Amino acid sequence: GASPCSSGEDRTATLPIGGLSYVQGYTKFRLINKTVGRCLDVTAEKFPDREALIVVHENIRLTFAQLKEEVDKAAAGLLSIGLRKGDRLGMWGPNSYAWVLLQLATAQAGIILVSVNPAYQAMELEYALKKVGCKALAFPKQFKTQQYYNILKHICPELEKGPPGFLRSQRLPDLTTVISVDTPMPGTLLLDDVVAAGSKEQNMAELRHAKLFLSCHDPVNIQFTSGTTGSPKGATLSHYNIVNNANIIGERMKLHLKTPEESRVILPTPLYHCLGSVGGTMVSMMHGVTLILSSPIFDGKKALEAVSKERGSFLYGTPTMFVDILNQPDFSSYDISTMRGGVIAGSPAPPEVIRAIINKLNAKELVVSGG
Repeated sequence: GASPCSSGEDRTATLPIGGLSYVQGYTKFRLINKTVGRCLDVTAEKFPDREALIVVHENIRLTFAQLKEEVDKAAAGLLSIGLRKGDRLGMWGPNSYAWVLLQLATAQAGIILVSVNPAYQAMELEYALKKVGCKALAFPKQFKTQQYYNILKHICPELEKGPPGFLRSQRLPDLTTVISVDTPMPGTLLLDDVVAAGSKEQNMAELRHAKLFLSCHDPVNIQFTSGTTGSPKGATLSHYNIVNNANIIGERMKLHLKTPEESRVILPTPLYHCLGSVGGTMVSMMHGVTLILSSPIFDGKKALEAVSKERGSFLYGTPTMFVDILNQPDFSSYDISTMRGGVIAGSPAPPEVIRAIINKLNAKELVVSGG
């Protein structure tokens, strides 16, 4: 019979029943049978000292070896607090180091990351968490006017009273574990403490054991549709799905032909959307390119500053984001000499905007992904 593909590479051509579509189009790309975690392991072995992640607003810089070490500790920590393969963990907040860390750590542990829109209010949050049966939820205390802890407390008044990790909520019966990514708060576990717990050998051993049972066809991420025509629908993505999507995006951007200096990606788009989490984080993991988060939420000025200071070569954005960047009053004062290309996606791109990006932003290798 067909053997399921494990965390490593499975060289058999056959896939488990349900792993293939009934109708398959021709592809010249050889699809990769690896989990997200295995891809990170391989890239960290190949480029240990190359910069992997820079979070400008948190002053964080990590090489691939350092990132892998932190991801493994976080993954082991998540298992140590009782989360298991197939459990859902919601990440609710703006772009941050914690977002990327938990995206990769959940994948390593076989936990399904649920990408929650950081702008959701109480009713939307309750709907999303109930819809997918979230067992855990991670978030910062607040961002600007968005008070994450207080919004959750509105749905879960039990949060303040119970011991961390043992929440029993009437309105969210699946939710047991609430993780604060930055500030100690009643009823929450602190992300730093979860990561620290993961560094214990017994918890690392548990992670190594758990990884033996992961398949690239396991679900890894649930993303919600916008809810424009009704309630948001949860779309479940597998390791196989996002690994191959990211690999082909990187090939389309010709990242496999670039030097490290030529492949520094500036990401001002949200990680809760696939352009950020797959086109950004996963492309970085697959191709060993440096991912640079320029700000918690989109900021055209901060994106230009990141291009200039971090020698960015590729810039991601929607048409409206690029228009904002191009129209910054002090645009001409930034050094954009390292720019080579980028990805414009999310909505149809007017030809005059594309021309301006190519000519004014020096993005000759622009990839148009929508419209």
